Amino acid sequence: MNLLPVTKAQSVTRRHFFGECGYGVGKLALAGLLTNTFGKVQGTHFAPKVKRVIHLMQAGAPSQLELFDNKPKLKELEGKPLPPSVIGDQRYAFIQRDAAVLGPRFPFAKHGQSGAELSDKLPHLAKVIDEVAIIKSMHSDQFNHAPGQIFFNTGFAQPGRPSLGSWLSYGLGSASDNLPAFVVMSTGGGISGGSALWSSGFMPGKHAGVRFRNSGDPILNVSSPTGVDKKLQRDSLDLIAKLNRRRLEMEKDPEITTRIESYEMAFRLQSSAPELMDLKSENAATLKLYGADPVKPSYGRACLLARRMVERGVRYVNIIHSGWDAHSNVAGNVTNNAKATDQGSAALIRDLKERGMLEDTLVIWGGEFGRTPMVESNPTLNRKQGRDHHPQAFSLWLAGGGVKGGMSLGATDELGFHITERPVHIHDLQATILHLLGLDHERLTFRHGGRDYRLTDVHGKVVKEILT
Repeated sequence: MNLLPVTKAQSVTRRHFFGECGYGVGKLALAGLLTNTFGKVQGTHFAPKVKRVIHLMQAGAPSQLELFDNKPKLKELEGKPLPPSVIGDQRYAFIQRDAAVLGPRFPFAKHGQSGAELSDKLPHLAKVIDEVAIIKSMHSDQFNHAPGQIFFNTGFAQPGRPSLGSWLSYGLGSASDNLPAFVVMSTGGGISGGSALWSSGFMPGKHAGVRFRNSGDPILNVSSPTGVDKKLQRDSLDLIAKLNRRRLEMEKDPEITTRIESYEMAFRLQSSAPELMDLKSENAATLKLYGADPVKPSYGRACLLARRMVERGVRYVNIIHSGWDAHSNVAGNVTNNAKATDQGSAALIRDLKERGMLEDTLVIWGGEFGRTPMVESNPTLNRKQGRDHHPQAFSLWLAGGGVKGGMSLGATDELGFHITERPVHIHDLQATILHLLGLDHERLTFRHGGRDYRLTDVHGKVVKEILT
């Protein structure tokens, strides 16, 4: 087939247009859906402990005081203001500095051989607690949801940096020929940080996360239109690829390579994605374990799909469950969200272990920051018995390969306000995740704008105490 010559006017690409306008929309348009590479694993800095990660992000910030960090002193002081010496110069968005103390809303008990303390709202996690390492001394630089979520996922509070899954795609490549290296699913409400949580930032778009839906067509706009058979589609894709390769020779634009790869991936996903999402092959006992319906979307179903994804070579799965923002009725918020997530999270650990996969899979559960020991009550906003944002101290847990199960790291004071033992910053956690995957966070860099960037910026130390 003869190709028509390209004029100078025609050679002005959308990338040029959007780049000159200063918005970078060109990168987001296609990369947000189907833009991972399917190359071989590129290599590690040292022997990895795990091959893949499932990040169960609890967006909105779960209350550590109702789940993991038992503080009887708060119950004793309930209704009284915290001493000014404790609060210092800390300011809050929705509560006054002299706000009264709110005691924990639920009883705690010790579980497993480790004797780890958990709220009674986590009965399923209690059964696998000896597989889990709880960090009670996490802290963040951010106190609002969108910056906090972006910071947790990208190491920077503003959009534009590559997310953790993108760093793994860039550093390790993909382990699958038919599925992306990096997949995102969401349950619950909206996501404050938006697509910045799975963006490839200034990296090529092929490293961005691919968002799968929890029901129906796995990915929008991938299925062929009615009347288009496989041969016609293959012929069309070959012609499009030929045109794109010619444009690539002229423009030397790496995003054209992303476009070519995305079309090919979409073609493969038409077969692999429906098979992945079809839970009819799972037995009744497995569905019951997760509390999952084969069709109806739920957090448990998303966790089961995550296991199926990593089983098929997906390197990084991010399940984002929103709804933990308990500015009012923290007891009801935690009850509802724990009921929605506890069974699926614990089932994932049990299922991976039974299949011999937990030893080389890392599971992470946690939010972007914690909640205050003080109560939030605001009649104007119709809020009462809630908790405000608290970045100074919060809890999360990890389980899987390379992690010491049945341990707790760090501690907070008797009011749950300040960290008293072994602070762990977000960058420390990110460095630890990369370390478990065989990557040195100081050596995994990407050059952009004249300097080398890394996920942990210029901070971060591996949390060796939780490692086997």
